[in-house]
Amino acid sequence: MELPFNEAGVSVTRTSLSVAGQIFALRDIDDLRVVTIHRSRVVPLLLSLFGVALAAFGGAYHSGAGLGCGVMMIVVGWLAWIWQEVTHRLLVVTKGETREAVSSSDRTFVERVEQAVRAAKAASADTPAARPTAQ
Repeated sequence: MELPFNEAGVSVTRTSLSVAGQIFALRDIDDLRVVTIHRSRVVPLLLSLFGVALAAFGGAYHSGAGLGCGVMMIVVGWLAWIWQEVTHRLLVVTKGETREAVSSSDRTFVERVEQAVRAAKAASADTPAARPTAQ
């Protein structure tokens, strides 16, 4: 059996989607969605603001420890901001339940998986074995 899609641990066959040990039967998949999760601004901003307040307190009261810890918290907030990545997730709806199947920072990869699953579902719907026979 030829695999229509097999890349980075994700396999799409004529009957299933296999991702990191999870197997989704194509007949059970009702819908697919690609969702983008953006960077969180709250945590880095709070860390940096806390660092500014601590540095100001340390500077006002001539506390080297307060000033040093404040500057370090500002740096930690900045690092928390730049290390965050935008992630893209493929959500699979089966039997009314939404589950995450694929997560990647590469949106084109996630979209290729979605297209492969949709193509495999369409191909399986067109096969004679999938069509009910009239008797």
